[in-house]
Amino acid sequence: MAVFMIERRYADQLEVTAASAEGINRINDEEGVRWLYSFLSADKRKTYCLYEAPSSEAIVRAAERAGLPADVIVEVTDTVQADGSMSPV
Repeated sequence: MAVFMIERRYADQLEVTAASAEGINRINDEEGVRWLYSFLSADKRKTYCLYEAPSSEAIVRAAERAGLPADVIVEVTDTVQADGSMSPV
């Protein structure tokens, strides 16, 4: 399955609860998408999320259903380590 990085921009500070995460995960499951983890900006108005999904379209469908932005979606194929080495995702 492909791996994608999603940038999400929020108008207000993001508040995440166990219930909201559960709802997002339920929708993701229905769309064949898996949320791996997210980074939250210091001002809590932007996230960078790592997902596994069959396509970027599946991510867009899940985001729309969950009421989440998906401003930038980029498929990632490799990681680069601090020593310059690369490995597939």
